[in-house]
Amino acid sequence: MLNINAIAPEELTEESKFKFRCYPGISCYRSCCKNIDIMLTPYCIMRLKNRFGMSSGEFLMQYTYVFIEPRSGYPFVFLNKNNDEEKTCPFLYEAGCSVYEDRPATCRYYPVGQASLKKFDMTDGITEEHYFFVKEPHCKGFNEDREWTVAEWRKAEGVDLYDDMNRGWKELFFKRNLKPEKLDERKAKAFYMACYDIDAFRRFVFESRFLQIFDVPEDRVEKMKKDETELMNFGFDYVKFLLMIKETLKLKHS
Repeated sequence: MLNINAIAPEELTEESKFKFRCYPGISCYRSCCKNIDIMLTPYCIMRLKNRFGMSSGEFLMQYTYVFIEPRSGYPFVFLNKNNDEEKTCPFLYEAGCSVYEDRPATCRYYPVGQASLKKFDMTDGITEEHYFFVKEPHCKGFNEDREWTVAEWRKAEGVDLYDDMNRGWKELFFKRNLKPEKLDERKAKAFYMACYDIDAFRRFVFESRFLQIFDVPEDRVEKMKKDETELMNFGFDYVKFLLMIKETLKLKHS
């Protein structure tokens, strides 16, 4: 997990300025890729499994482990570490990151951290985005002269796309019930499948009685068949319905 001691106490906005640069010649290069717990979002998993030409199930089995949050029962997916002395990222090579174009959101944000918060009201969606610095002892990037705003950093690293794609997933953690029940095993498995194992979710939707039970508009069905991100967002809606967060789906009348 993220070392809480590495979080700088200042709260940032998108206009906040900072100096940072990471490059192969810097003395700490690749240090941030060692002994780190990298959480994978649904879109991270989609990008990586497609890069390797693997099914989501194969990717999840080979490269990840699941952490069940004890209080809520929510499943979170983390990247395995190599079984070496430094516990390196499995995608780390001598020259750097071997999946750089499809690297996870956590890696893109670093050294900025991001948290999504929701006010206690009845509105839908994420209402507040907060940013902070992750300052670890080994990192020398803050000593460089390249200046950014948080907004410029997000755009340069391509993380704004990841945030947009994962927004529906983040909304699953903002339940209207202030004392939500812990997920039972059945709901946790459904959550995992719909959010992370998209190829299994595709089979669940198109190869079962799902579309005979739920009234899904035909145009949306066709979009889900052609566009994996459409299927991913439908998975988020399914989980919202399953957990009674929002009535995102309707049953067909018999």
